[in-house]
Amino acid sequence: MRRRVVITGLGLICGVGNTTQEIWGQLLAGVSGVGPIQSFDATGFPVTFAAEVKNFDPLLFVDKKESRKMGRFIHLAIAATQEAMLQSGLVITPEIEERVGVFIGSGIGGFEIIEREHQNLMQGGPRKISPFFIPAAIVNMAAGQVSIRYGAKGPISATATACATSANSIGDSFRMIQHGEADVMIAGGSEAAVTSLTVGGFAAMRALSTRNDDPQKASRPFDKDRDGFVLGEGAGMVVMEELEFAQRRGAKILAEVIGYGMSADAYHMTGIAPEGAGAQRSMRAALRDSGIALTDVDYVNAHATSTPAGDGNESRAIELVFGEHATSKKLKVSSTKSMTGHLLGAAGGLEAGIAALTLIHQKIPPTINLVTPGEDCALDYVPNVAIDATVNVALSNSFGFGGINATLIMRRWTD
Repeated sequence: MRRRVVITGLGLICGVGNTTQEIWGQLLAGVSGVGPIQSFDATGFPVTFAAEVKNFDPLLFVDKKESRKMGRFIHLAIAATQEAMLQSGLVITPEIEERVGVFIGSGIGGFEIIEREHQNLMQGGPRKISPFFIPAAIVNMAAGQVSIRYGAKGPISATATACATSANSIGDSFRMIQHGEADVMIAGGSEAAVTSLTVGGFAAMRALSTRNDDPQKASRPFDKDRDGFVLGEGAGMVVMEELEFAQRRGAKILAEVIGYGMSADAYHMTGIAPEGAGAQRSMRAALRDSGIALTDVDYVNAHATSTPAGDGNESRAIELVFGEHATSKKLKVSSTKSMTGHLLGAAGGLEAGIAALTLIHQKIPPTINLVTPGEDCALDYVPNVAIDATVNVALSNSFGFGGINATLIMRRWTD
């Protein structure tokens, strides 16, 4: 018999806020976190805006000496994990340390460190490369640093599945607990990819919106005038526990994770399969895993990044999976990327956290900037204004380059 898995802690940080509470309030208010790029001089770039984390001080979480050995994505991961751990009230003692694992991924890792050290190499030769270059930049060091910080000695891994990364991290952690490999998992993802090379690269492939004259209106999922995604940064972490373990220690349970599905498009390196065929398989796999009926799902936090092809195909996939439940608009769908931008490898962690918040607060954040839905978008996307709603089950989609799809399903905790 599979063990039940619950969430006891959330830690979120992104362009609309530096704490979970702040982010939730801003999302319900329909506030965009997008603005002109501050982290580098974007003059001459085809895209000059992003959804950056604002007023973030890593020294609130890491001492000055150690902070220099870490990329920004590690700083953000530590900050979000600290919030999640404090909320959970979990103390990792020697008695449980081997039963606590860490799965934290990143799609790109320390890109700003790579750029900086390459410049050092070009300007001063190999002697100018920092000895901390590699541990500051590699993807697995967010998980490694969190494990070291908290003394978690159980399973550890660092997923890197592009924009499905942190959904996979959470889903794989769910499996670890279900099957008895761990009692607690710290899981999610972190990304800090607002750098010159990343922005330039995504712009070169014409993936980004170019609304430089109106950045806050640039991310417009499902809208007919959508023209590309807005790059964001941040982290999303959850503390997940086996139900009885959490209950024995008197933890406050926030939500229950009940389903996880994965699939491959096997179609194109960056494009999405027609009618979201891979997304359909991922959602159906998660639904089978959860054992619930289609009509039990009340809300979908869509991957929807504001790209012309992606949003329509995901919308069609939701239609084909949920049928009349979706087309009758009983099923609510929204894309919070309209406010947060796209956090790449951290998107799934952030959005799983947001989905959990809809279950806790019985409110659904909107899709802002949705003026006229595209012809290929026919569902209820909660346009522009948050709504009160009965949300007993929430589903979160995450899709990545390479045709990688991941779906998480969570249930409201009422016991």
